[in-house]
Amino acid sequence: MTTHTIRKVVYSAFGGPSNVSVVTAQIAPPAKYEVQCDVIYSGFSGADIQMRIGTYPLQRDAPMTPGYCFVGRVSANGPKSTKFYPGQLVGALTMYDAEAQKINVAEKYLISIPEHVEMRQALGVILDWNTAYGLVHRATDLVRKGQRVFIHSISGAVGYATMTLCLLEGAEVYGTASERNHASLRELGVTPFTYADKNWKDEMKQRGGAHVVYDPIGFEHYNDSWDILIRNEPSRLVGFGGNMNIIQGDDAKPRSQFSSQVKLLAKNGCLVTRRSTSFYYIDRDRSTYMEDLHSVMSMLVAGKFQVPVKKTWDLENVREAHETWGKVPGVGSCFVRVDPNAAL
Repeated sequence: MTTHTIRKVVYSAFGGPSNVSVVTAQIAPPAKYEVQCDVIYSGFSGADIQMRIGTYPLQRDAPMTPGYCFVGRVSANGPKSTKFYPGQLVGALTMYDAEAQKINVAEKYLISIPEHVEMRQALGVILDWNTAYGLVHRATDLVRKGQRVFIHSISGAVGYATMTLCLLEGAEVYGTASERNHASLRELGVTPFTYADKNWKDEMKQRGGAHVVYDPIGFEHYNDSWDILIRNEPSRLVGFGGNMNIIQGDDAKPRSQFSSQVKLLAKNGCLVTRRSTSFYYIDRDRSTYMEDLHSVMSMLVAGKFQVPVKKTWDLENVREAHETWGKVPGVGSCFVRVDPNAAL
């Protein structure tokens, strides 16, 4: 098989957006159990920002090519790969390397995508909505009708997906979001708060506290989230990120998430409270990963929800995504268009 010349994104070093570039490189043929795919869209999320500044847990060293997930078409099978045929529409959670024109992926991680499903809708499911599904159905069993759920960064990709799945379960949903998104969130039946003024703490306590709090911010912010949990019924704080590093900006010194996660889980050692904690992260090697992915993809196909598209950047302009992250209006998922013939 042939070695191909491709364009791909590279983080040359950890730090600011100036370390992001698009380069010409070679990609080898797929290995024995791999499939080579032509990437059409790659996902873009807070994980890309965390990896660029070097604070994503257990990440690769720079230089590296980001790209946590993709949709595309099979271009070549490795010698022992037979499940997918050339031209078939597929997607996968990759963690790396998807912000490139071609990618080699282990066959076991690929999922077939129905041709009638819009590609960015399917791609949003692979990472953002599958993460949300795990937050709602794996990280706790407390999301149900009548329960109060509080979600930080509710207008973000995973926050919005978590909100939608919680509403489908009949929960009362509250959360923090940029004020520009409050009106649209209220129309969905959500009670939004402004993050910075911390009024949400008193408001939730007056309502009796939350049964579940989802916190992607992390670090010392976990203490504020822990504080609004209901005390006299079972409740849980679920951490799922360390976005404080992003909120503080490129000039702040990045911190490891590890110690704050340890402190979060240590709260479970308190025997005189009905409050509990957990930390959730998506893992393509988890035994429930494919089961959950098929479940949430089936919900998309059945019309249970739509993935809102917040912004799509072209591959050659990907540095702009880093420079404007957190300033893009709207709600939902972000993408990188790798194939210039695809919809923008």
